Amino acid sequence: MVIKLSTLNLPNKIPKWVFPKLLFSSLSSACTIQITQENNQPSTTSSTDFATKIQFLKNKLHPQTLTTILDSTPDLDSSLKLFKWASLQKKFHHSAHTYFQIILKLGMAGKVEEVEGFCNEMVKDKCPNYENVLLDLLDVFVRNSRLREALCVLSCINLCRLNPSITVINKLLGALVKDRKEFKDVLFVYKEIAKAGISPNIDTLNYLIEGLFVADRLDAALDQYKRLHKKGCSPNGRTFEVIIGELVARGRVDEALVVLDDMFRIRHGSDYSSFYASMIPLFCDMNKLDVVRRLFSMMRACEVLPDLRTYGAMIKCLCENLLVDDAVKLVDEMVGNDVRPDDDVFMSIIDGLCELNMLSEAKEFLNDKEVACVLPYNALLEAILKDGTFNMARDLFEEMFERNAVDHRSWNIMIQYLCYNKRLKDALKYLSRMIVSSVSPDSSTYSALITGNCKLGECEDAFALFHELRDKDGLIDLVSYAQLIDCLCQREKVLDAAEAFCFMSTKRFALQSTSFEKLIEGLYASGYTVTAIKLLPIAYYCGTSFSAAAYNSVMQGLSSLGRASDLFIVLSRMVVDGCTPNGKTYCILIRSMISLGHIEKSALFLDLMLSQGLSPNSETLSELLEYLVENTQVHMILSSIDKLVSEFDVVDSAMYNMLINGLLKEGYKNKASFLLDLMLEKGWVPDANTHALLLGSSVEDEIDTEKPSCDKFITQDTVGNILAEGLGKFDGHYYRL
Repeated sequence: MVIKLSTLNLPNKIPKWVFPKLLFSSLSSACTIQITQENNQPSTTSSTDFATKIQFLKNKLHPQTLTTILDSTPDLDSSLKLFKWASLQKKFHHSAHTYFQIILKLGMAGKVEEVEGFCNEMVKDKCPNYENVLLDLLDVFVRNSRLREALCVLSCINLCRLNPSITVINKLLGALVKDRKEFKDVLFVYKEIAKAGISPNIDTLNYLIEGLFVADRLDAALDQYKRLHKKGCSPNGRTFEVIIGELVARGRVDEALVVLDDMFRIRHGSDYSSFYASMIPLFCDMNKLDVVRRLFSMMRACEVLPDLRTYGAMIKCLCENLLVDDAVKLVDEMVGNDVRPDDDVFMSIIDGLCELNMLSEAKEFLNDKEVACVLPYNALLEAILKDGTFNMARDLFEEMFERNAVDHRSWNIMIQYLCYNKRLKDALKYLSRMIVSSVSPDSSTYSALITGNCKLGECEDAFALFHELRDKDGLIDLVSYAQLIDCLCQREKVLDAAEAFCFMSTKRFALQSTSFEKLIEGLYASGYTVTAIKLLPIAYYCGTSFSAAAYNSVMQGLSSLGRASDLFIVLSRMVVDGCTPNGKTYCILIRSMISLGHIEKSALFLDLMLSQGLSPNSETLSELLEYLVENTQVHMILSSIDKLVSEFDVVDSAMYNMLINGLLKEGYKNKASFLLDLMLEKGWVPDANTHALLLGSSVEDEIDTEKPSCDKFITQDTVGNILAEGLGKFDGHYYRL
């Protein structure tokens, strides 16, 4: 609601700020004063109440009375109307206090521009005591985090050449830095006090340095630190806390240590309690033991009492460095200083003692300190069982049970140990006690029992437990998951294993690669090749990684089903998943191409295999050579023959005979003679057929140029073309396998 005054008869004394189009500015070039009521700020004062207040003021109009009325009027719109009405009354002049009330209301409502205008008008009217009112407004805006409004008031203060105390300025700077405001606001305040001739103190410069760090102007911040003495200031604890903390947070630890050396050298003053409380945990996290010990000694020398966080960080650091005796002394010191150790402190001590295998001492420590929390007891219980001393663990558990210091984790630690060590009957006894104690088995309990059954070969019971937990919307852990799959596959219950895998995969639980490969191999061996194929994209979805072995099983299954043509699809998926084909992969591909009558591709896969340093097994090579000889196509592997006989020791006497025989029939006498020489060097004798061919052959040199080019023929169908063919079919065909 805009208050329009153009239709009113206004006396000459009405100040210009009443008119909505008048401009004021000290922070910016223009600031339009518009007295409006925002749509989202409905009036809470009724017209009757407003009229009552006007009537009251008519009879008793005085700045103090108006101040009281404004203070009791909750909504801004009504307050502004009352303020304006009073401005129009003859012989009435606003006081600094009435201005204070209206400016405060405007500021708390976020009306920054109006705050600036009313402040300037108060100064223009030269209201008595306006200087203190401006300072009070600055203070109250800072305390209420109305920082834009506070900056407005500060600008007005400086225009009036007032000198606010550096304490008030520091409060504003601190609020700006704490709220992570833009650095230009911090710089504005700093420049304003410089213009006003107000000397900064160390707190001022600390806020400036912190503001520079917040603005990621590290070099400028360090430069300010180095120039502190030129401004007549010496660094204090807060200075070092800010600079060292910010440098460490940005990974510039070496520079932080240099500044810390400055602190050790020039430290003076007693106000370092915050510095120690901040820096000791910081350097403990970095495991700078020498530094934290020196800081802790200085802290004691200053008679600063460490708090729980400082003690806890120090004790943890000592225990991580296996100085447990020193850590225990600090625990005693904590108790003596009435600082109660928390669970983390006790955990640090127990972890340190267990690391030193001082298990009896750890138990004694818990008893001496009368520790009631369960966590350190559980940590000790696990350490004892890891050490293999079950009797000691059993005794500790019974003590914990008597003290009512057991939880789910305590029961599961015992049950898990017994299950993993094939003591299922003993584990069931603890399970019975657990249930009697009104502690229900959780997912960890079921996981341990499943593992225990699997280790004893009781896969049916393990699978039943899996179903029971699944019905309760629970999930077994990854270790038990792999154990269950392995056990089911060993007992040839591969469909149950596939069911468990599919369920866990829907929860995005990845199975370890060796277990998944066992599952795929088991499905193939049991004749469920199609099921095995369908599991591949599911494995990819849940993040299960696997080697070429799983792909090889699928390929072998496809080949045995007479679907050798689909191998390219699986090969494409294999390449896309970043899985490198191995020797078995190529052997399956070669034999499958032979079954399809793809001579060129079988020769191509052999060449690719050899180029990767892999050699075919004797069965695959023998089958390939027989096929090439039978089809008079031995010349297609001329480039591969040299590698087979020179780099790989896989060609036996029978294969030499096949190669020589085939090459002679195809007219490659020189190559055949070369192989014969190699054969004879090995002490092998050609068979009768090869010998007869050699005797009947011409001794004239073979003219190679008359023969077809093998290499040119092979390059017509490259691996890239094969993979492109497979990838082209993958999206539309693979999931239908």
